[in-house]
Amino acid sequence: MRTRTSVTIGSRGSQLALWQAHWVKKTLEEHHPHLEVRLEIIKTTCDAILDSPLSQIGDKGLFTKEIEHALLDKSIDLAVHSLKDVPTALPPGLTIGAISRREDVRDVFIAHPHKRHKTIDEVPKGGTIATGSLRRRSQLLHRRPDLSIIDLRGNLNTRFAKLEASSWDGMILARAGVVRLEMAQRISETISLEHMLPAVGQGALGLELREEDRDVLALLKPIHSEATFRATESERALLRVLEGGCQIPLGAYGRIENNELSLDAIIGSLDGKRIVRGSIKGAPEDARTLGEQLARTLIASGGKAILDEIRSAAAPQ
Repeated sequence: MRTRTSVTIGSRGSQLALWQAHWVKKTLEEHHPHLEVRLEIIKTTCDAILDSPLSQIGDKGLFTKEIEHALLDKSIDLAVHSLKDVPTALPPGLTIGAISRREDVRDVFIAHPHKRHKTIDEVPKGGTIATGSLRRRSQLLHRRPDLSIIDLRGNLNTRFAKLEASSWDGMILARAGVVRLEMAQRISETISLEHMLPAVGQGALGLELREEDRDVLALLKPIHSEATFRATESERALLRVLEGGCQIPLGAYGRIENNELSLDAIIGSLDGKRIVRGSIKGAPEDARTLGEQLARTLIASGGKAILDEIRSAAAPQ
């Protein structure tokens, strides 16, 4: 196996995506002083279409497709993604070579800076909260059916600016991104996992490369977390069984505690009135099987009816 002297990383151009890519670049340079690491910014579908909800654009590869094309045509050697944005089925010839240690998986409530309430429970009856996620919408409405949910797109700075210029009561974001961009002081409430399970892969980075590039894969060992890999493998296996062409309100959280893998997951209706929740435990090496088993349990427990309803509503008329 040859020794690599240079690697080109492909990344989206958002502030958070660039933070993630620079973190990978810095880590690689620290562990491989001989390596020259370059960054290539690539515009993706989701960056080009900012005036439509994600659920209306389509859900597979919105954040990754153009970067994967660059991998396949060898204009880049490595892609850095938020793992939650990576489809469970990758293009032929590509693989996830490393998954980083996971940050805090929870979501956070960012209250409007000029309003008195600081938690979701304190938001006045009939209040308005912004989020671009069907998963968050479903779980919020399950907890507070009186709320009005507004769709929100854009990078973090754009979202903070939109909140401040609005009459909304607050918005929901992933804690990991807010903390990475040193905006933790804006967090009003970190939402418990009992009230809101995260997206599959939330808080972890997925590093994608060509299957043939064993030399690049070897460089990624210092970044890879086996515990996060097993936990997210169970979540992605669950998603693989459940998904079917449209975004679904699905939350999942896998983690290893005392050498045992625990996985919790929910499927929710769009209005939040129905939530099917389940959990499973087992050996970390059985992560994929555990995720698949829990998916089938959720389907049998009422999840199929919810998914069929969502897919029927999303189908072209």
